[in-house]
Amino acid sequence: MMIKPATVMIAVALSAHAWAADDARVEQGEYLAKASDCAACHTAPGGEPFAGGLAMPTPVGDIYTTNITPDADTGIGDYTLEQFAAALRQGQSPHGPLYPAMPYTSYTRMSDGDMEALYAYFMNGVEPVSQENRPADITWPLSMRWPLHLWKAAYLDEGEFQPDASRSEEWNRGAYLVQGPGHCGSCHTPRGIGFQQKGMDESDEAFFAGAELDGWWATSLRGDWQTGIGALSVEDIAELLKTGMGGQVSVSGSMSEVVRHSTRHLTDADRRAIAVYLKSLAPDRESLATSVEQPTQNGAELYNEYCSTCHGDDGSGYPDVTPALAGNATVNADNPSSLARIILEGTETPVAGPGQTQRLMPGYGWQLSDEQIAELITFMRSRWGNEAEPVTPDLVGERR
Repeated sequence: MMIKPATVMIAVALSAHAWAADDARVEQGEYLAKASDCAACHTAPGGEPFAGGLAMPTPVGDIYTTNITPDADTGIGDYTLEQFAAALRQGQSPHGPLYPAMPYTSYTRMSDGDMEALYAYFMNGVEPVSQENRPADITWPLSMRWPLHLWKAAYLDEGEFQPDASRSEEWNRGAYLVQGPGHCGSCHTPRGIGFQQKGMDESDEAFFAGAELDGWWATSLRGDWQTGIGALSVEDIAELLKTGMGGQVSVSGSMSEVVRHSTRHLTDADRRAIAVYLKSLAPDRESLATSVEQPTQNGAELYNEYCSTCHGDDGSGYPDVTPALAGNATVNADNPSSLARIILEGTETPVAGPGQTQRLMPGYGWQLSDEQIAELITFMRSRWGNEAEPVTPDLVGERR
């Protein structure tokens, strides 16, 4: 018997709805949504989950994240699986190309099964919210979308993640999570002239070499001991992703939100797999130790008065209490923005609960001048084996 194409399409649609409603698949999709940190961008402060509206600055103006709840009129409720996958993997929605603020250059590496699970979750596990999308604050002609097709042709490398047969199953799982759902390179990899991510995997030395983001420095995740995570063990990294503090390093800035909303919800096995993968990354060959001028006595006095009680006279900190400043990637980073903001604004570990005590460091921006903070930072960046460039009051003033 000949089956008409329309009949086939209906049968496929019914089949899709059948598996989309499966509880196990929806649960898998919810886990992947947390691993992908979808809520971070698609939930505005005080807004409904996944309803969009969060402003995202770009060099040409602000764009606003979209409503990805299953509301049929203002969200994605009428998306087919194919349209959903095209948006995530190709940056192509039914309404036109998407700005690369949406990390489709990473999501393109996700597997078909994970893509189907995410679709099942957003269609069946998320409450629909009626909220119109806000147009971008970009003036014509820069607001035209057609050049995005050219951008994708130049910088989008489509294709699922391909396991490396020479590596362990754990390493491949970590690589998949980091390169795909976790889109970690979006923050930790520098951008090129076209604002493209420089390097999408470990084959490129620019991958995870560190980058500035919203006035913070996203630390290098390569194996450098001074500016990267070379001093951390696999266990330290896994604990850092779970609680925000691992060994004697703690997170700050946007990474606190990543831990709070994403990585702490992963399984222990997945956090360890991520750590195993990150520890395999070679140091950045261009990261060289630099000689620095000796700081003034004022920097030493400031450290003794404001920092030594918690971080020790020798910058060694106290295990599971305060981070070590000696060999600390944030202290030694080529871009000291995060260190300046921590001293200006303070910071806290993101997780508290049974067996975990939330740590708080006060900010000193109200008490110390730009000159004093620059002296303090310069002191810390040139002691206890640290070898990083001095910091100017102008940089501190910009971060203030």
